Amino acid sequence: MKTANFSRLLPIAAVIIIAAQAAGAGTADKDMVLIPAGDFYMGSDKTDTSGEGKEFGTAKPLYLDEHPRHKVHTGAYYMDRYEVTNTEYRDFVIQANYQVPPQWEKNGYLLSRDVLNIADVDKLRGLAANTFKLDMDTRKMSKAALLDAIEKHEHTLDNLPVTTVSWYNANDYCKWAGKRLPTEAEWERAAGGPKGLTFPWGNTWNGNDVNAGDDPRWTEGVSPVGSYPGGKSPYGLYDMAGNVMEWVADWYEAYPGNDYQSKDYGEKYKVLRGGGWGGIGHYAIHHFYRTRYRFYINPTAAFNDVGFRCAKDAKP
Repeated sequence: MKTANFSRLLPIAAVIIIAAQAAGAGTADKDMVLIPAGDFYMGSDKTDTSGEGKEFGTAKPLYLDEHPRHKVHTGAYYMDRYEVTNTEYRDFVIQANYQVPPQWEKNGYLLSRDVLNIADVDKLRGLAANTFKLDMDTRKMSKAALLDAIEKHEHTLDNLPVTTVSWYNANDYCKWAGKRLPTEAEWERAAGGPKGLTFPWGNTWNGNDVNAGDDPRWTEGVSPVGSYPGGKSPYGLYDMAGNVMEWVADWYEAYPGNDYQSKDYGEKYKVLRGGGWGGIGHYAIHHFYRTRYRFYINPTAAFNDVGFRCAKDAKP
């Protein structure tokens, strides 16, 4: 089915779903974890003594923008236990009449059964094969069977982290939900815990505890949130390494006392944390999944390995 035909179904999808739901601002708080007030050591004093940066072909020197290791105090706050999912973001899109992530335009996620029922059987077969990419012979399937198969497939996407969202999209969602994006310090503390672990689960790399893009189970690249319980952070947060890189509130700036000069510092790029399932390169390098690693891109950019989670101030 051509994209133009699919695009015409999107406004119909929104109307039908809105009619079926009670519209309202915000959303109920999902599972959040309290991070108590306290101090922790942010950043590192590591240096690239073995030339790994050149070997990896990184755009910036390794470690230097993490300097110096410094004490930071954070007040008490809550962090989402999981990355924001497709189904949670869909509530926002519908209730706020917000733009659809490009990934959904490709995979048809917003198209409900009621909307798809409008299409004739030939068009449904085209959607099943080309948009939903069902691994089955749809040529002789009835309309009801096609709708059942598509609906079942869509439910497999519900618990995946939402992707192809810009920093501005993520920020808008968090505000709508009565939350906010975490600061870079809050994110790092939640990921590394009070001892400042190198990875959320400990100080030694373990590829079995993270979706770094080499797990054959995930046809979408991303995995359902919470799929790696062994990779939980000390505070009980899932997927703080791998799955999707996560937007944080901060601009990419030098830490206080850092003498490393970068042309990219300033209010140009927003920081991403946590490493993604495959967007940094065609190989999984554990360096990028460290709790202290800083990645940054234009806040208008949106990629299929970039998502987010929200934070919220703890009331005194």
